[in-house]
Amino acid sequence: MSGNRPATSMDVARAAGVSQATVSYVLNDRPGSRISEETRARVRDAAERLGYVPHAGARTLRTGSSGVVLLAVPDIPQGPLATGLLEELDRELGGRGYTMVQYGARRTKGVAAAKAWAELRPAAVVADTSRLTRAGIEVLRAAGVRAIIGMGLAPVAGVPSLRTDHEGVGALAVRHLLERGRERIVAVVPREEGLREMGLARLRGARSAGVPVTAVDLAFDEGAAAAFAASLAGGEGVFAYNDEYAMLLLAAFHDAGMEVPGDVAVIGCDDLPISRLTRPRLSTVRPDLSAAPARTATLIDRLVRGMPCDDVDLWTLQLIRRGST
Repeated sequence: MSGNRPATSMDVARAAGVSQATVSYVLNDRPGSRISEETRARVRDAAERLGYVPHAGARTLRTGSSGVVLLAVPDIPQGPLATGLLEELDRELGGRGYTMVQYGARRTKGVAAAKAWAELRPAAVVADTSRLTRAGIEVLRAAGVRAIIGMGLAPVAGVPSLRTDHEGVGALAVRHLLERGRERIVAVVPREEGLREMGLARLRGARSAGVPVTAVDLAFDEGAAAAFAASLAGGEGVFAYNDEYAMLLLAAFHDAGMEVPGDVAVIGCDDLPISRLTRPRLSTVRPDLSAAPARTATLIDRLVRGMPCDDVDLWTLQLIRRGST
């Protein structure tokens, strides 16, 4: 070999003294092939010496699928919980022979988004249900995408979903405030684009507890939090949407001379590590995502293989009682 030409599977075959098919069987670790361990070691050694890297485009032409799982990045701020989930999902998919690719262009949807995704010939597409239209789904299927999975609040008919129970978060938080003797309940709904829809779902859950709940639209801003603190009469229980909003409010209540939980009780959601460092420590609803990566990877793999699948619940909810309530 000379110049900058990359090594090919044919080069590996020549160096190892085997056929190109054997190289493919060994490096793709295909089941059912009767190849000795000595031959496998020789092929892997040749590939390493030559710096051989499989060509994704060639694989796509050969199999009709790239092995890529395309994750259309949701149009919402990505917090530490989401980041950790994606890292674990990447590991789970890698162990099953897939490559996860996060795709931008967040504001496109429908046919335009589907055409852009289909260009990569992914094996699977995971996208927010708000971006999946019937016409777009047909584009993906026509392009050979074997698995289409939705995530979001509104399910799409015929498409398996990754479900997150935001209403359950609100209901659990408010029930806890009621148990702590709070009769006047306030629920924060974020004004931030991308968070508001989830905030409204959590508000619906809060109101399902059977008591009046006052909704407050709140920007993530110290001035807005100070104004909110000044509007309270005292004795309220506040479901602050998530831990970050709860910490914003804890600071505002402290600045206003209000005691937590004496004058106002506060509960968040997410159980971020920093929620244990506030004073008082923050009560919160913890979405347990520990099983989500494996469940999601299994769903994708089953769909790619043409197996029927049900929706997947990404989390279970747990109430964490601390000093702020």
